[in-house]
Amino acid sequence: MRQENAKPISPGHDLPPLELLVSFEAAARTLSFTKAAEALHLTQSAVSRQIAQLEDSLGVLLFERRHRAIALTDPGRILQRAAVECLERLRDATARIRTEQAPRQIAMTCTPGFASLWLIPRLAHFTASHPQVDVRVSASLEVVEDLDRARLDLAVRFVPIARGKGPALFEESVMPLCAPAIAASLREPADLAQQTLLTIDAPGMGLAPTMDWDPWLEIMRLKDLRMKSTVRFTQYTDAVAAAVAGQGVVIGRMPLLAELLREGRLVAPFGAGAISSRGYYIEASRRGHANPDAQDFIRWLRAEAELVRRP
Repeated sequence: MRQENAKPISPGHDLPPLELLVSFEAAARTLSFTKAAEALHLTQSAVSRQIAQLEDSLGVLLFERRHRAIALTDPGRILQRAAVECLERLRDATARIRTEQAPRQIAMTCTPGFASLWLIPRLAHFTASHPQVDVRVSASLEVVEDLDRARLDLAVRFVPIARGKGPALFEESVMPLCAPAIAASLREPADLAQQTLLTIDAPGMGLAPTMDWDPWLEIMRLKDLRMKSTVRFTQYTDAVAAAVAGQGVVIGRMPLLAELLREGRLVAPFGAGAISSRGYYIEASRRGHANPDAQDFIRWLRAEAELVRRP
């Protein structure tokens, strides 16, 4: 029962300051004021003063000062056990809070064409099932070699099949695509000679403007085909947009353009395409392998790609 004349204890009234307990725990663990100071990035004299202050507040000696050595007293050993337990619980709680508050993020890189034409139209499916995960997409033609140094979890690489690393999303097939109005004037492949070629530039690589057409042209025995005019773009998505606008014929990379084909905004005037020598592959970094959300994202990518492959 509380006595009538007992004084209320204010919060922390009987507890020494936390910084004194931290210095004491370090000194008790190392049995050295100097080593404790190094661990805490303080001076030896600062640690010595803090221990003396703690001893004054408790009214007991916590250490026996010997020649070039210190040893815990009985009260020091009692306080050490309590301080270690208290500080460990505080460290665990702090780490747990920080982990829970840290943003969950997936960082990836891919080509602009893959991002705009395939990934972004489907991305809402993933974010709906993972609302607490931020997805950062770096769309660039630049190939990031060291994903960990760039702080990326994964890359979707568009590379020749022989150079593919990691799980394959899908291989690529190619076919000419154009707006319905242009398709009406194309009765046979040779009629392409009267159309405008919509293609992309590959600066410094010396590639022919019809490089992406080669697998299809070879099947059609039209290796020497020359179109009436050519419009070059730096991004494949711009060439596709021009084709949708009826400005010419673009080589369709499937399945990137499958949705535009299903919607009828683009049509394939000559039917099925030709398998190219390239495909899309998922490469995960070390941090990506350790990130559960990145692993979920990879499984989702593969599931979406499987849906594309189904008839």
